[in-house]
Amino acid sequence: MIDPQLLVAMQENEAHTLIAESAKEFALRVLYPHVMEWDEKQYFPIEAMREAGNLGFLGVLIPEEYGGSGLGYHEYISIIEEISVIDPSIGLSVAAHNSLCTNHIYLFGNEAQRCKWLPKLTSGEHIGAWGLTEHNTGSDAKGMSTTAKKEGNDWILNGTKNFITHGKSGDIAVVIARNGEKGDNHGMTAFVVERGTPGFTAGKKENKLGMRASETAEMVFADCRIPDENRLGEVGEGFIQSMKILDGGRISIGALSLGIARGAYEASLKYSQEREQFGKAISKFQAISFKLAEMATEIEASKLLLHKAASDKMQGKNVTKSGAMAKMYASEACVKISSEAVQIHGGYGFTKDFPVEKFYRDSKLCTIGEGTTEIQKLVISRELLKK
Repeated sequence: MIDPQLLVAMQENEAHTLIAESAKEFALRVLYPHVMEWDEKQYFPIEAMREAGNLGFLGVLIPEEYGGSGLGYHEYISIIEEISVIDPSIGLSVAAHNSLCTNHIYLFGNEAQRCKWLPKLTSGEHIGAWGLTEHNTGSDAKGMSTTAKKEGNDWILNGTKNFITHGKSGDIAVVIARNGEKGDNHGMTAFVVERGTPGFTAGKKENKLGMRASETAEMVFADCRIPDENRLGEVGEGFIQSMKILDGGRISIGALSLGIARGAYEASLKYSQEREQFGKAISKFQAISFKLAEMATEIEASKLLLHKAASDKMQGKNVTKSGAMAKMYASEACVKISSEAVQIHGGYGFTKDFPVEKFYRDSKLCTIGEGTTEIQKLVISRELLKK
Protein backbone atom coordinates (compact mmCIF):
# COMPACT_ATOMS: atom_id res chain seq x y z
CA MET A 1 0.00 0.00 0.00
CA ILE A 2 1.35 3.43 -0.97
CA ASP A 3 1.98 5.84 1.87
CA PRO A 4 -0.70 8.62 1.69
CA GLN A 5 1.92 11.37 2.00
CA LEU A 6 3.96 9.82 -0.81
CA LEU A 7 0.83 9.59 -2.96
CA VAL A 8 0.09 13.28 -2.39
CA ALA A 9 3.69 14.16 -3.28
CA MET A 10 3.47 12.13 -6.48
CA GLN A 11 0.21 13.81 -7.46
CA GLU A 12 1.63 17.25 -6.75
CA ASN A 13 4.72 16.47 -8.82
CA GLU A 14 2.57 15.27 -11.73
CA ALA A 15 0.45 18.44 -11.54
CA HIS A 16 3.62 20.56 -11.43
CA THR A 17 4.93 18.82 -14.55
CA LEU A 18 1.66 19.40 -16.41
CA ILE A 19 1.71 23.11 -15.50
CA ALA A 20 5.30 23.45 -16.76
CA GLU A 21 4.35 21.66 -19.99
CA SER A 22 1.39 23.98 -20.44
CA ALA A 23 3.66 27.03 -20.11
CA LYS A 24 6.13 25.51 -22.57
CA GLU A 25 3.36 24.80 -25.09
CA PHE A 26 2.07 28.38 -24.76
CA ALA A 27 5.55 29.80 -25.32
CA LEU A 28 6.22 27.66 -28.39
CA ARG A 29 2.80 28.25 -29.92
CA VAL A 30 2.16 31.91 -29.13
CA LEU A 31 5.59 33.49 -28.61
CA TYR A 32 8.19 31.59 -30.62
CA PRO A 33 6.97 32.61 -34.11
CA HIS A 34 7.24 36.31 -33.24
CA VAL A 35 10.23 36.60 -30.90
CA MET A 36 12.58 38.54 -33.19
CA GLU A 37 9.79 40.53 -34.84
CA TRP A 38 8.60 41.84 -31.48
CA ASP A 39 12.17 42.46 -30.36
CA GLU A 40 13.08 44.49 -33.45
CA LYS A 41 9.91 46.60 -33.28
CA GLN A 42 9.85 46.89 -29.47
CA TYR A 43 6.28 45.70 -29.74
CA PHE A 44 4.49 44.78 -26.53
CA PRO A 45 2.07 41.97 -27.50
CA ILE A 46 -0.97 42.59 -25.33
CA GLU A 47 -2.80 39.85 -27.24
CA ALA A 48 -0.20 37.33 -26.01
CA MET A 49 -0.72 38.56 -22.45
CA ARG A 50 -4.47 38.03 -22.85
CA GLU A 51 -3.78 34.45 -23.91
CA ALA A 52 -1.51 34.00 -20.89
CA GLY A 53 -4.42 35.19 -18.78
CA ASN A 54 -6.76 32.68 -20.38
CA LEU A 55 -4.34 29.92 -19.38
CA GLY A 56 -4.12 31.11 -15.79
CA PHE A 57 -0.59 32.52 -16.01
CA LEU A 58 -1.52 36.06 -14.88
CA GLY A 59 -2.97 35.10 -11.53
CA VAL A 60 -0.72 32.22 -10.58
CA LEU A 61 -0.52 33.01 -6.87
CA ILE A 62 -4.04 34.39 -6.48
CA PRO A 63 -6.81 32.18 -4.98
CA GLU A 64 -9.50 30.90 -7.31
CA GLU A 65 -12.18 32.98 -5.56
CA TYR A 66 -10.60 36.07 -7.17
CA GLY A 67 -10.15 34.43 -10.56
CA GLY A 68 -6.62 33.20 -9.92
CA SER A 69 -5.03 29.79 -10.36
CA GLY A 70 -4.39 29.25 -6.66
CA LEU A 71 -0.94 27.79 -7.25
CA GLY A 72 2.27 28.09 -5.26
CA TYR A 73 5.75 29.49 -5.83
CA HIS A 74 7.21 26.22 -7.17
CA GLU A 75 4.69 26.23 -10.01
CA TYR A 76 5.18 29.97 -10.47
CA ILE A 77 8.93 29.51 -10.93
CA SER A 78 8.34 26.84 -13.58
CA ILE A 79 5.84 28.98 -15.51
CA ILE A 80 8.19 31.98 -15.66
CA GLU A 81 11.14 29.72 -16.47
CA GLU A 82 9.45 27.93 -19.39
CA ILE A 83 8.17 31.17 -20.92
CA SER A 84 11.61 32.79 -20.57
CA VAL A 85 13.38 29.91 -22.31
CA ILE A 86 11.55 31.09 -25.44
CA ASP A 87 11.10 34.84 -24.88
CA PRO A 88 12.46 36.49 -21.71
CA SER A 89 10.65 39.73 -22.56
CA ILE A 90 7.28 38.09 -22.07
CA GLY A 91 8.63 36.22 -19.05
CA LEU A 92 9.47 39.61 -17.55
CA SER A 93 6.01 41.03 -18.29
CA VAL A 94 4.26 37.99 -16.82
CA ALA A 95 6.50 38.16 -13.74
CA ALA A 96 5.90 41.88 -13.16
CA HIS A 97 2.15 41.54 -13.65
CA ASN A 98 1.96 38.67 -11.14
CA SER A 99 4.51 39.54 -8.47
CA LEU A 100 4.16 43.29 -8.33
CA CYS A 101 0.78 44.78 -9.23
CA THR A 102 -1.53 41.80 -8.78
CA ASN A 103 0.19 40.41 -5.70
CA HIS A 104 0.33 43.82 -4.03
CA ILE A 105 -3.44 44.22 -4.33
CA TYR A 106 -4.01 40.68 -3.09
CA LEU A 107 -1.68 40.94 -0.08
CA PHE A 108 -2.56 44.44 1.08
CA GLY A 109 -5.96 45.23 -0.40
CA ASN A 110 -9.24 44.81 1.47
CA GLU A 111 -11.97 42.46 0.31
CA ALA A 112 -13.76 45.10 -1.76
CA GLN A 113 -10.51 46.07 -3.52
CA ARG A 114 -9.62 42.45 -4.24
CA CYS A 115 -13.04 41.78 -5.73
CA LYS A 116 -12.94 44.97 -7.78
CA TRP A 117 -9.53 44.64 -9.42
CA LEU A 118 -8.16 41.11 -9.17
CA PRO A 119 -10.58 39.22 -11.48
CA LYS A 120 -9.76 41.46 -14.45
CA LEU A 121 -6.03 41.29 -13.71
CA THR A 122 -5.94 37.51 -13.33
CA SER A 123 -7.92 36.98 -16.54
CA GLY A 124 -5.68 39.25 -18.60
CA GLU A 125 -8.51 41.65 -19.37
CA HIS A 126 -6.46 44.26 -17.54
CA ILE A 127 -2.66 44.59 -17.58
CA GLY A 128 -0.96 45.56 -14.32
CA ALA A 129 1.82 48.05 -13.59
CA TRP A 130 3.68 48.86 -10.35
CA GLY A 131 5.28 52.23 -9.67
CA LEU A 132 8.07 52.62 -7.13
CA THR A 133 11.17 53.72 -9.08
CA GLU A 134 11.82 57.35 -10.05
CA HIS A 135 14.54 59.13 -12.04
CA ASN A 136 16.60 60.07 -8.99
CA THR A 137 15.57 57.20 -6.71
CA GLY A 138 16.52 53.80 -8.05
CA SER A 139 17.90 51.88 -5.09
CA ASP A 140 17.11 54.81 -2.77
CA ALA A 141 13.33 54.44 -2.92
CA LYS A 142 12.81 56.33 0.35
CA GLY A 143 13.99 59.49 -1.38
CA MET A 144 11.08 59.54 -3.84
CA SER A 145 9.63 62.85 -4.99
CA THR A 146 6.16 61.74 -6.10
CA THR A 147 3.73 63.09 -3.51
CA ALA A 148 0.27 62.21 -2.28
CA LYS A 149 -1.61 64.94 -0.43
CA LYS A 150 -4.93 64.37 1.30
CA GLU A 151 -7.72 66.72 0.29
CA GLY A 152 -11.05 65.87 1.85
CA ASN A 153 -11.79 62.25 1.03
CA ASP A 154 -9.41 62.28 -1.95
CA TRP A 155 -5.68 62.10 -2.54
CA ILE A 156 -3.85 64.31 -5.06
CA LEU A 157 -0.84 62.64 -6.72
CA ASN A 158 1.98 64.60 -8.37
CA GLY A 159 5.23 63.26 -9.77
CA THR A 160 6.76 60.85 -12.27
CA LYS A 161 7.66 57.19 -12.00
CA ASN A 162 10.12 55.70 -14.50
CA PHE A 163 11.39 52.32 -15.69
CA ILE A 164 7.87 51.00 -15.13
CA THR A 165 6.93 47.73 -16.79
CA HIS A 166 3.64 48.39 -18.64
CA GLY A 167 3.88 52.08 -17.75
CA LYS A 168 2.07 52.99 -20.97
CA SER A 169 -0.25 50.03 -21.56
CA GLY A 170 -1.09 49.06 -17.99
CA ASP A 171 -4.77 49.40 -17.11
CA ILE A 172 -4.26 49.20 -13.36
CA ALA A 173 -1.24 50.64 -11.55
CA VAL A 174 -0.18 50.28 -7.95
CA VAL A 175 1.69 53.47 -7.13
CA ILE A 176 3.73 54.30 -4.05
CA ALA A 177 3.80 58.00 -3.25
CA ARG A 178 5.24 60.10 -0.44
CA ASN A 179 2.81 61.57 2.09
CA GLY A 180 5.47 62.31 4.71
CA GLU A 181 9.12 63.33 4.89
CA LYS A 182 11.77 62.00 2.52
CA GLY A 183 13.69 59.10 4.03
CA ASP A 184 10.91 58.15 6.45
CA ASN A 185 10.07 54.43 6.26
CA HIS A 186 6.52 55.31 7.27
CA GLY A 187 6.19 58.34 5.04
CA MET A 188 4.87 56.58 1.90
CA THR A 189 1.49 55.13 0.97
CA ALA A 190 0.33 52.78 -1.77
CA PHE A 191 -2.59 53.54 -4.09
CA VAL A 192 -4.34 51.94 -7.05
CA VAL A 193 -4.72 54.26 -10.02
CA GLU A 194 -6.80 53.23 -13.02
CA ARG A 195 -5.87 54.17 -16.58
CA GLY A 196 -8.13 56.99 -17.74
CA THR A 197 -8.08 58.80 -14.40
CA PRO A 198 -7.61 62.54 -15.14
CA GLY A 199 -4.03 63.59 -14.47
CA PHE A 200 -2.59 60.10 -15.04
CA THR A 201 -0.69 59.82 -18.33
CA ALA A 202 2.13 57.86 -19.91
CA GLY A 203 5.47 59.51 -20.48
CA LYS A 204 8.58 58.43 -22.34
CA LYS A 205 8.84 54.83 -23.51
CA GLU A 206 12.40 53.55 -23.06
CA ASN A 207 14.48 52.35 -26.03
CA LYS A 208 16.25 49.40 -24.43
CA LEU A 209 19.22 47.12 -24.99
CA GLY A 210 17.19 43.99 -24.22
CA MET A 211 13.77 42.84 -23.04
CA ARG A 212 12.51 44.99 -25.88
CA ALA A 213 9.07 43.37 -26.20
CA SER A 214 8.35 44.11 -22.54
CA GLU A 215 7.15 47.69 -22.38
CA THR A 216 9.05 50.04 -20.07
CA ALA A 217 7.79 53.61 -19.73
CA GLU A 218 7.18 56.56 -17.43
CA MET A 219 3.96 57.10 -15.51
CA VAL A 220 3.17 60.78 -14.98
CA PHE A 221 0.84 62.19 -12.33
CA ALA A 222 -0.25 65.83 -12.55
CA ASP A 223 -2.86 66.75 -9.94
CA CYS A 224 -4.21 63.23 -10.29
CA ARG A 225 -7.18 62.91 -7.94
CA ILE A 226 -8.12 59.49 -6.59
CA PRO A 227 -10.55 58.53 -3.81
CA ASP A 228 -9.34 57.30 -0.45
CA GLU A 229 -10.98 53.96 -1.24
CA ASN A 230 -8.11 53.37 -3.70
CA ARG A 231 -5.57 53.42 -0.87
CA LEU A 232 -3.98 50.01 -0.17
CA GLY A 233 -3.53 49.35 3.53
CA GLU A 234 -2.78 52.00 6.12
CA VAL A 235 -1.43 55.47 5.46
CA GLY A 236 2.37 55.41 5.71
CA GLU A 237 2.75 51.68 5.07
CA GLY A 238 3.56 51.90 1.35
CA PHE A 239 7.33 51.46 1.65
CA ILE A 240 7.04 48.58 4.11
CA GLN A 241 4.56 46.88 1.77
CA SER A 242 6.89 47.41 -1.18
CA MET A 243 9.82 45.74 0.53
CA LYS A 244 7.67 42.67 1.23
CA ILE A 245 6.48 42.64 -2.38
CA LEU A 246 10.09 42.80 -3.61
CA ASP A 247 11.08 39.86 -1.39
CA GLY A 248 8.72 37.64 -3.39
CA GLY A 249 9.34 39.47 -6.66
CA ARG A 250 13.02 38.57 -6.53
CA ILE A 251 12.06 34.92 -6.80
CA SER A 252 10.31 35.69 -10.08
CA ILE A 253 13.35 37.54 -11.46
CA GLY A 254 15.45 34.56 -10.44
CA ALA A 255 13.06 32.33 -12.40
CA LEU A 256 13.36 34.69 -15.37
CA SER A 257 17.15 34.39 -15.07
CA LEU A 258 16.89 30.61 -14.93
CA GLY A 259 14.84 30.56 -18.14
CA ILE A 260 17.37 32.75 -19.96
CA ALA A 261 20.25 30.58 -18.76
CA ARG A 262 18.50 27.42 -19.88
CA GLY A 263 17.63 28.87 -23.27
CA ALA A 264 21.22 29.97 -23.87
CA TYR A 265 22.63 26.66 -22.64
CA GLU A 266 20.27 24.48 -24.66
CA ALA A 267 21.01 26.46 -27.83
CA SER A 268 24.74 26.11 -27.15
CA LEU A 269 24.54 22.38 -26.48
CA LYS A 270 22.69 21.83 -29.75
CA TYR A 271 24.99 24.08 -31.77
CA SER A 272 28.18 22.57 -30.33
CA GLN A 273 27.05 19.07 -31.30
CA GLU A 274 26.26 20.14 -34.87
CA ARG A 275 29.11 22.54 -35.60
CA GLU A 276 32.27 20.82 -36.84
CA GLN A 277 35.83 22.11 -36.89
CA PHE A 278 39.00 20.14 -37.61
CA GLY A 279 36.89 17.12 -38.51
CA LYS A 280 34.79 16.78 -35.36
CA ALA A 281 31.96 18.44 -33.44
CA ILE A 282 33.23 21.35 -31.34
CA SER A 283 31.54 19.78 -28.29
CA LYS A 284 34.36 17.22 -28.42
CA PHE A 285 36.93 19.89 -27.64
CA GLN A 286 37.67 20.31 -23.96
CA ALA A 287 37.51 24.12 -24.24
CA ILE A 288 33.85 23.84 -25.25
CA SER A 289 32.81 20.82 -23.19
CA PHE A 290 34.13 22.47 -20.02
CA LYS A 291 32.05 25.57 -20.76
CA LEU A 292 28.97 23.38 -21.13
CA ALA A 293 29.77 21.63 -17.84
CA GLU A 294 30.01 24.94 -15.97
CA MET A 295 26.82 26.25 -17.58
CA ALA A 296 24.84 23.14 -16.64
CA THR A 297 26.15 23.22 -13.07
CA GLU A 298 25.26 26.88 -12.57
CA ILE A 299 21.76 26.24 -13.92
CA GLU A 300 21.25 23.44 -11.39
CA ALA A 301 22.58 25.62 -8.55
CA SER A 302 20.24 28.45 -9.58
CA LYS A 303 17.30 26.06 -9.66
CA LEU A 304 18.06 24.72 -6.18
CA LEU A 305 18.40 28.20 -4.68
CA LEU A 306 15.13 29.29 -6.27
CA HIS A 307 13.16 26.32 -5.08
CA LYS A 308 14.68 26.71 -1.60
CA ALA A 309 13.32 30.27 -1.56
CA ALA A 310 9.99 28.97 -2.88
CA SER A 311 9.83 26.39 -0.08
CA ASP A 312 10.54 29.10 2.50
CA LYS A 313 7.78 31.23 1.01
CA MET A 314 5.25 28.41 0.98
CA GLN A 315 6.06 27.59 4.62
CA GLY A 316 5.49 31.19 5.66
CA LYS A 317 9.15 31.78 6.47
CA ASN A 318 10.96 35.07 5.91
CA VAL A 319 12.42 35.01 2.39
CA THR A 320 14.43 38.22 2.53
CA LYS A 321 17.74 36.33 2.57
CA SER A 322 16.87 33.24 0.54
CA GLY A 323 15.06 35.30 -2.13
CA ALA A 324 17.97 37.72 -2.44
CA MET A 325 20.47 34.87 -2.64
CA ALA A 326 18.47 33.12 -5.36
CA LYS A 327 17.99 36.31 -7.34
CA MET A 328 21.63 37.38 -7.05
CA TYR A 329 23.09 34.01 -8.00
CA ALA A 330 20.65 33.18 -10.81
CA SER A 331 20.89 36.63 -12.41
CA GLU A 332 24.68 36.74 -12.38
CA ALA A 333 24.81 33.14 -13.64
CA CYS A 334 22.49 33.90 -16.54
CA VAL A 335 24.68 36.80 -17.68
CA LYS A 336 27.76 34.57 -17.57
CA ILE A 337 26.02 31.67 -19.30
CA SER A 338 24.61 33.92 -22.03
CA SER A 339 28.05 35.40 -22.63
CA GLU A 340 29.59 31.93 -22.90
CA ALA A 341 26.80 30.92 -25.26
CA VAL A 342 27.80 33.71 -27.65
CA GLN A 343 31.42 32.59 -27.35
CA ILE A 344 30.53 28.98 -28.17
CA HIS A 345 28.66 30.13 -31.27
CA GLY A 346 31.64 32.21 -32.37
CA GLY A 347 30.87 34.69 -35.14
CA TYR A 348 27.36 33.30 -35.51
CA GLY A 349 26.68 34.18 -31.88
CA PHE A 350 27.12 37.82 -32.80
CA THR A 351 24.35 37.66 -35.41
CA LYS A 352 20.57 37.69 -35.07
CA ASP A 353 20.30 34.41 -36.97
CA PHE A 354 20.86 32.53 -33.70
CA PRO A 355 18.98 33.09 -30.43
CA VAL A 356 21.96 33.54 -28.13
CA GLU A 357 22.59 37.18 -29.00
CA LYS A 358 19.11 38.01 -27.70
CA PHE A 359 19.59 35.98 -24.54
CA TYR A 360 22.85 37.89 -24.06
CA ARG A 361 21.09 41.26 -24.40
CA ASP A 362 18.13 40.25 -22.27
CA SER A 363 20.22 38.76 -19.47
CA LYS A 364 21.68 42.01 -18.14
CA LEU A 365 18.36 43.35 -16.95
CA CYS A 366 18.16 40.51 -14.44
CA THR A 367 21.11 41.90 -12.46
CA ILE A 368 19.41 45.31 -12.31
CA GLY A 369 15.62 44.94 -12.03
CA GLU A 370 13.94 44.55 -8.62
CA GLY A 371 17.19 45.37 -6.87
CA THR A 372 20.68 45.36 -8.36
CA THR A 373 23.22 42.69 -7.50
CA GLU A 374 24.85 45.22 -5.18
CA ILE A 375 21.55 45.72 -3.34
CA GLN A 376 21.12 41.95 -3.03
CA LYS A 377 24.54 41.73 -1.38
CA LEU A 378 23.52 44.50 1.00
CA VAL A 379 20.27 42.70 1.84
CA ILE A 380 22.01 39.36 2.36
CA SER A 381 24.80 40.78 4.50
CA ARG A 382 22.35 42.64 6.71
CA GLU A 383 20.40 39.45 7.27
CA LEU A 384 23.58 37.55 8.10
CA LEU A 385 24.75 40.20 10.57
CA LYS A 386 21.44 40.19 12.43
CA LYS A 387 22.43 36.91 14.02
